[in-house]
Amino acid sequence: MLEQFEKIGKDALSDLQNVTNLKQLEDFRIKYLSRKGQIMQMLSQVGKLPPEQKPQAGKIANKIKKEVSGAFEQRKNTLLQAQEQTRELIDVTLPGKSFHIGKMHVITQTLNELLEIFGRMGFSVAYGPEAEDEWHNFVALNIPPEHPARDPLDNFYIEDNILLRSQTSTIQIRVMEKQKPPIRIVAPGRVYRPDTVDATHMFMFHQLEALVVDEGVSMADMKTTIEQFIHAFFGSEAKWRFRPSFFPFTEPSAEVDLLLKDKSGKESWTEMGGCGMVDPNVFDAVGIDSEKYTGWAFGFGIERLAMRKYGITDIRLFFENDLRFLDQF
Repeated sequence: MLEQFEKIGKDALSDLQNVTNLKQLEDFRIKYLSRKGQIMQMLSQVGKLPPEQKPQAGKIANKIKKEVSGAFEQRKNTLLQAQEQTRELIDVTLPGKSFHIGKMHVITQTLNELLEIFGRMGFSVAYGPEAEDEWHNFVALNIPPEHPARDPLDNFYIEDNILLRSQTSTIQIRVMEKQKPPIRIVAPGRVYRPDTVDATHMFMFHQLEALVVDEGVSMADMKTTIEQFIHAFFGSEAKWRFRPSFFPFTEPSAEVDLLLKDKSGKESWTEMGGCGMVDPNVFDAVGIDSEKYTGWAFGFGIERLAMRKYGITDIRLFFENDLRFLDQF
């Protein structure tokens, strides 16, 4: 038994020589000096020895405990001092580690910029549901049943009378149903059309539409607002034009084209969106006096605006979540 005590002491001191950090030191303490450690177990064995052996065994066991505990404390102090010296050697003037910090998606950035521009012009923001009924998506917008835009193959129908909205004009209808003129709102949001996906088309994209309704509103007001918006978003040198068009919910109607240059310097007109004076039938559908009030509306694709501003050639890049692309904005 006494030889076993001596072996425990030698093993403990030998193991302590191999301890090089505080984690190993804690493992050593648990193995030898904790309540269930080998040193404490050794001391408990003394009481089980014959009476004539207890004095000598107790003396040896306490001697071993004292030596191991003292060596442990000395190693602990040495490691703590080494750790403190390491901390003092840290150069706080060196650059810190860089971390990749997330940011808003380029579409969100573009939308926020658009809302800020129209906010400066006195527009409020309105939102509406993405799942709509035919009344708000078609009927109130003067789109008759025979119009090709209502073809089930050109829409995402959920039920017979419910579909994913194909335009944010539905928000304009909801606003006019609840609010009487004057009205001055922009309506952003996602819209859905089962288009074949290619460089310029997606089955889901974002729109921003504007609506102004009041007495004496004219097409000159609409043209002035669109011009201010284009110059604020694309720059004061941007050139644009109206091109006659047709939409069921506006009369007269026009397309807005922007003059852009490609990488070779060649200029060409590019369609940006549609606009026009609100058709009287739309006012009648929502209970606004079309003899007293006039209004105008326009709608632009947010992806299309971002593509024209930043020179992006493929709409699919917005939705592939490729950080090599997204980190550029």
